[in-house]
Amino acid sequence: MNNQTKLALYGNDLFGDPIQPPNRGPVAEKFLFSPFTILDAKQGEWQNRKRVWIDMGIAGEIGRCADQAVGRLFTTLSEYDKGRGLTPGRKETTTSIFDPVLCELAYRWWCPEGGQIVDPFAGGSVRGIVAGALGRHYWGCDLSRQQIDANEIQANELAVQPRPVWICGDSMTTLDDAPEADFVFSCPPYGDLEKYSDDPADLSNMEWHTFLANYKRIILRAIKKLKNDRFACFVVGDFRDKKGFYRNFVSETIAGFEACGARLYNEAILATSVGSACMRVTKQFIAGRKLAKTHQNVLVFCKGDWRKAASLCGVIE
Repeated sequence: MNNQTKLALYGNDLFGDPIQPPNRGPVAEKFLFSPFTILDAKQGEWQNRKRVWIDMGIAGEIGRCADQAVGRLFTTLSEYDKGRGLTPGRKETTTSIFDPVLCELAYRWWCPEGGQIVDPFAGGSVRGIVAGALGRHYWGCDLSRQQIDANEIQANELAVQPRPVWICGDSMTTLDDAPEADFVFSCPPYGDLEKYSDDPADLSNMEWHTFLANYKRIILRAIKKLKNDRFACFVVGDFRDKKGFYRNFVSETIAGFEACGARLYNEAILATSVGSACMRVTKQFIAGRKLAKTHQNVLVFCKGDWRKAASLCGVIE
């Protein structure tokens, strides 16, 4: 990460000029955003900060299903942009990525400075790149070799330090070799809502009860790697089964963590942009009175003493 980008994240824009945020109040100024149970990703200041991260060069969509349509793996971001018909420079994206601002907040709020992050469902590059840019160590695993290779491209181009580590493999086994963690952070697959591969070990290919059993085993393995007196955070959301009823995935996630000794400590709603929900909501509400979902759940757990865990996180700068 070059000095210009570092300046952007710490108060200047990409041209080195100071950012003049609106009057946000002393609480938001102290903690980057107000640590309330509603995190509003729609607000202008959040979106501005997200654009700074994306302009840094993060392209978390590389390696996902959108790239498979192109039929090849690119070796540089510029090559990827041209192949997708985008303007080189990462000013446009065609696939949603994990929110880098939420990622930044999670690291600043619940992970010690210089700490080790373990991510059992790595997916795209965002969580690893943001960790390195903020001086945290990152270890993540994913089943997709294409995804891991794409993430390595990101690490090579952006040269963040500490360099993120991605391992290709099944979390059920690769977590055995993961480093001891100061923070467990991930966004798991939402059952069979979206299938990521044909691999039988891929949770998205499993029947619901088999999915839950394996999902909770992975949580157990991740928490075994978490040091005592540390936090963990999963970003999840409820989703519907084929009959239209909610799976109660949020509650199942909480149960999985608490079963292995990590107690629920914080919960927040991440309010996301409406996006394509505007196009879906009329039909689905008239037909079935279904509300359009525009939020996710941010669940924070603590293994051990929350006072010691909070103290280890230090001062938020």
